[in-house]
Amino acid sequence: MERGRPKSRIGVVTSNKMQKTVVVQVDRRVRHAKYGKYVTRRQSYKAHDEEEGRRVGDVVRIVETRPLSKDKRWRVAETLTKAPEV
Repeated sequence: MERGRPKSRIGVVTSNKMQKTVVVQVDRRVRHAKYGKYVTRRQSYKAHDEEEGRRVGDVVRIVETRPLSKDKRWRVAETLTKAPEV
């Protein structure tokens, strides 16, 4: 059986309070079916972060993987931009 390319999303880290897990918020713009106006839809994913180096505000790419826990099916592939130091 052949596997296809895993899905990939780009989003912002909103929480890093858990061990080896970050919550990533992904925004997508969709056109409203009736009114035609573009609306932002947001979805949060729990992603595995092995090195625990991501902070809130980092823009990351997550990729689909096998189930790692009850609700963790994504892992962080790379950090695209770092959050500014405060």
